[in-house]
This record gives sequence, structure tokens and C-alpha cells, in this order.
Amino acid sequence: MTSGSAVKRDQHRQEVVAAALKARVAAERRHRITRIAAGVVGVLVVAGLVTAGLLSGRPTQDVATRMAPDFTLTATDGTSATLSALRGKPVLLYFSEGAGCDACLVQMQKIEQDPAFATAGITILPIVMNTADQINPDRERIGVKSAFYLDDGKVSKAYNVLGKGMHAGLPGHGFVLINTAGKQVWSAEYPSMYLAPDALLKEVTSHL
Repeated sequence: MTSGSAVKRDQHRQEVVAAALKARVAAERRHRITRIAAGVVGVLVVAGLVTAGLLSGRPTQDVATRMAPDFTLTATDGTSATLSALRGKPVLLYFSEGAGCDACLVQMQKIEQDPAFATAGITILPIVMNTADQINPDRERIGVKSAFYLDDGKVSKAYNVLGKGMHAGLPGHGFVLINTAGKQVWSAEYPSMYLAPDALLKEVTSHL
């Protein structure tokens, strides 16, 4: 016959085991909920980053009209250009990060390979905040024939293109269109660092 004290000890042991099992189940449940919550948070963070990337990668445009600030810039080939001297024909300024940005150079390479710009009578001036010694090796390596116009920052500032890309003190990847009367009629920034020449020409001609 089992004594009363033995029964009590057995009941106590069962209660301890049950309590431990209950605590273990509760801990596993909390751990499972934590994992699920972390996964949800992770998905939301990734979704937020993707959304932010898509938004920041969208082009921005401005069609406000103003008299384009005049300038004279020296090019990498030693020639120079004065904006006001080009009055009577549309001019497209192409501002970019310049040296070290292959996408910027490829953009110009693709533009110069499209004869439609010349056919439309559009003069394109690629402007960078570099010296000739800095930009020319990249031009030669990528095969860009066009001379680049060298800005000390004054022209980029006048056209409000500084800090539009990844660097606060440099232009981003944008265009400014000046019509035959010397007025700025359109500008756009392309954080994706590229715009197909045919799409660019279509955009430009729609504002002339």
C-alpha cells in the first residue's frame, strides 16, 4: 500500500513536471511569435527600402521658364563656348558627375552616336566639374568623342544642379534645355543615371 506521503510526493512531482512543460510550451510560443514578428518587420523594412529606392530613382522635371544664365566655358580640347553666342539654335546642357562615373560618360557616348540630335539642330554641351586631366582618361577609355566643358562650379550653381545626385558638391545626372531665344524652358534630373537618346530627344523636342 502506498503511503500518503508517497502519494503527495508523486503528485508534487507531476505538478512540477506539468509546470515545466507548460513553461516550455509558453516559451516556444513566445519564440515563434518573435520570429514571425521579426519576419514581418524585415519584410516591411525591405518593402520600405524598395519603395524609397523607386521614389528616389524617379526623374524630376521643371518646366519653369527663365532667361538662361550666360556663361563661357573652356572645353577639354582647348576650345571654348559662350552660351549667348549660340542664340538662334536650341542648346541642351548635360550636367553630370563626370570623372569616375562611367554611366555619365556612356550617356554622352550614346547621345553623340545618335544623328537625330544634329538633324534636329540641337547643340549639346556636356558640362563637368573636372579638369581636362581628370575627365580625359575616362573619355578615351569609354570612347567618347565629344569635348567636355569644364566648370569650376559657378555654372552648375547658376543652373541649380548641385547636390541633385549622390554628392552634395557635384551635379547629379541632368539636362537643361535652352530654346532659340536663350530661355531655359525645361530641366530634368535622372537618378537612374541614364536616359535613352530617343527618349531624351522626344522629351527635348516636346518643349521647343
